[in-house]
Amino acid sequence: MRDHPRLPTSPGFWRSPLRGPWFTSVLGLVLLAGITVLFVTGLVSYAAYNPGLTRVNDQTPDKGVLGFYLFAWPTDPVWLYRLTQGVHVTLGITLIPVLLAKLWSVVPRLFTLPPARSLAHALERLSLVLLVGGGLFEFTTGVLNVQLDYVFPGSFYPLHFYGAWVFFAAFLAHAALKTPAAVRTVRGRRRPEAGDLVAPRPDAPTTSRRGALGLVGGGSLLLFLITVGQSLGGPFRRTALLAPHGTADPGGGPNGFQINKTAAYAGITAADTHEDAWRLVVTGRTGTVRLSRAQLLQLPQHSASLPIACVEGWSTADQWWRGVRLRDLAALVGYDGDPPDVLVESLQRHGAFRRAALRANQVADGRSLLALFVNGEELSPDHGRPARIIVPAAPGVLNTKWVARLTFGDL
Repeated sequence: MRDHPRLPTSPGFWRSPLRGPWFTSVLGLVLLAGITVLFVTGLVSYAAYNPGLTRVNDQTPDKGVLGFYLFAWPTDPVWLYRLTQGVHVTLGITLIPVLLAKLWSVVPRLFTLPPARSLAHALERLSLVLLVGGGLFEFTTGVLNVQLDYVFPGSFYPLHFYGAWVFFAAFLAHAALKTPAAVRTVRGRRRPEAGDLVAPRPDAPTTSRRGALGLVGGGSLLLFLITVGQSLGGPFRRTALLAPHGTADPGGGPNGFQINKTAAYAGITAADTHEDAWRLVVTGRTGTVRLSRAQLLQLPQHSASLPIACVEGWSTADQWWRGVRLRDLAALVGYDGDPPDVLVESLQRHGAFRRAALRANQVADGRSLLALFVNGEELSPDHGRPARIIVPAAPGVLNTKWVARLTFGDL
């Protein structure tokens, strides 16, 4: 039955003349470079959340040694997260045609019988299952997250985190085994091809392997062009045809820039934010103070030009924010010198990141604000009125909207 030409377990079932070591090796080397960049920028994104600060920022249970990070996230340059996460998301989407072409090129091996000829062969096949399954899982959940389409069970954050480690471990093992041979194959492309990827009875070719690579490259280029605009912003945003924060019109005026979550979606009502009801609670070394919006306006006001950049890869242009520096609020509750970490809590009652923690270096930066205005106008409800956090280079979810409480101290 294994040799029956109508069964995928038979080499005669696979008739494409394009499959072969050279075609697979070229795609593999592209993925080697691309996925390495994806993993590194993913680790950088993980560090940007300051996961060691509190369990508030890192909601990954039992992460153990996998949850290491090498440095506290800096506040300079202000576009750092915008760049690293933009590269992560845009490159991930751009590599989809390459990944699919690579899987297509090696699909006969998935049906090879017997499934294990030896212990070493069985381990290699197992690594392939983890590699293929992990790759499809990571790319699929990543695309769904960019589209704000959370159809998968559980939280994206831990699912993508653990999936990345499983996938990259299998990827490293596969790369260690296959990269030397792939390099030799690409360098010696004029040699006749042989091996289990070469069809024994190929159909007549309709295009060359170089033509097929051109088709894959063209698909990647198209995805790049209709994705990158959401990270670049400005006039390029309208070219992001597949991104929710690309072509969607956020409206005009000073508050006319992209958001992820409206006040209505977060359950924020006018009664919650009315000046007579809302107070900012600030707690620290010397106790607690409660500040109305009018009292906040009496404090020294400062301005900063900062973007918002989110994990989905989209970002805004620099917006002109104005409000009270976080370090000045820390001084009100006993931290006159170097300020400590701060726990920020929102009026939002449910959902992830209604609480977020910021490191002391972020609090100390003079551009880190409890913003009351944007682009010369009061914040709109959807942008966080009556007050929101804005911190240079921080992921968007750490720029908490509808702030209710600030608790300063070592977290």
